[in-house]
Amino acid sequence: MAPQNVDLIVEAEWVVPVEPHGVVLDQHAVVVDHGRIVDILPSTEVADRYAAASHVRRPGHALLPGLVNSHCHSAMSLLRGLADDLPLMQWLQDHIWPAEARFVGADLVRDGSRLAAAELLRGGVTCVNEMYFFPEVAAAVYAEVGMRAGIGLTVIEFPTAWASNADEYFDRCLAAYDEIKSQPLLRAAWAPHAPYTVSDASFERIRMYSDQLDIPVHVHVHETAFEVEDAFHKHGERPLSRLRRLGLLNRNLIAVHMTQLNDSEIAFCADAGITVAHCPESNLKLASGFAPIEKLRRAGINIAIGTDGCASNNDLDMFGEMRTAALLAKAVANDAAAFDAATALRAATLGGATALGLESEFGSLVIGKSADLCLLRLDDFDCLPVYNAISQIVYSSNRRDVRDVWVAGVRKLEDGHLVDFDTGQLAGLARAWGERIRAGLGR
Repeated sequence: MAPQNVDLIVEAEWVVPVEPHGVVLDQHAVVVDHGRIVDILPSTEVADRYAAASHVRRPGHALLPGLVNSHCHSAMSLLRGLADDLPLMQWLQDHIWPAEARFVGADLVRDGSRLAAAELLRGGVTCVNEMYFFPEVAAAVYAEVGMRAGIGLTVIEFPTAWASNADEYFDRCLAAYDEIKSQPLLRAAWAPHAPYTVSDASFERIRMYSDQLDIPVHVHVHETAFEVEDAFHKHGERPLSRLRRLGLLNRNLIAVHMTQLNDSEIAFCADAGITVAHCPESNLKLASGFAPIEKLRRAGINIAIGTDGCASNNDLDMFGEMRTAALLAKAVANDAAAFDAATALRAATLGGATALGLESEFGSLVIGKSADLCLLRLDDFDCLPVYNAISQIVYSSNRRDVRDVWVAGVRKLEDGHLVDFDTGQLAGLARAWGERIRAGLGR
């Protein structure tokens, strides 16, 4: 029988499907047609069964699902390094919010999102869960570059360049939702900023719309001890208890940071089926605290990993984030076996897809899923020898080792070079914004 014609075959020394958990397939190939995975089989069998328009052979490389950045403020790539080495509330109130009030508009969001998309794709990220103002602009950028994204419908109680009051936020969010819902690579999510900046009335409206539209609610919560203590002092309840009272603790909730938790909160979050989006490097940099990730994992809570924005990290490197998450969890739990490499990789892929309610579409290499793929070189001298490919990916490799990336079967990175991006132009754009912001702030 003649070989079946397909669009793409990718052969690698190691295929790491994520499902089943912890499995590594040696010398295997992933077969793709019309943007979806149609087969996974030993490389020795592929030539007899398939003929591809594009056949990529990568000895010494690992093929894994594209990474999913579960919490990011993409446009803040243009605020990278603006206000470093400061605690969260001083950083926000004295530096970030004033800079945003002066400079944030559709042009900054467009340019910052495009810069972020290039950085993410080059680092093996095929999906980003985004939260910022002008979500319709970010959505247009991600649709144009052909990258998967969760687009946050931002709600906050104070006026910004995007909206002046709660009603206008909701009107603009619903209009953006109508634009996003028809885009195959985009997923809308409600994105109330935090319990300390969003009223009960707005949270109740968000819960109603989330239930009606069946879309996630993506929110910063229990980020710092100050946030929790201040909420209890002002309202007599902790922020998570408030969200629970308002009906927001359910499978649609993506709770970002979660550094301040007691055992009863972990238990009711597990019962509710929420996701925790863990941002270890941002938490460390802002001294926000340590999320009890191993306790959350043992409770059965879905863990995803995010970078946060470049203003508080200062990069969008998910490989670095995975490594930090795994190492930090061991120290917090006082257990060297906590949050092992396979678990960290799962959180950075399938965990993020699950957070968005799209685990049946991407996040692992499974026949029928979208071909969101990342090829990573493990054959350079400083990454050898390879005893366990998953451990090597999490503990030894870095984003510069990413060689090829596909989103829904479409190549976005080829042998380390971005497709359809002018990186020189991007660098010039970033420099120009830096000069404008520096001059505007008198720095």
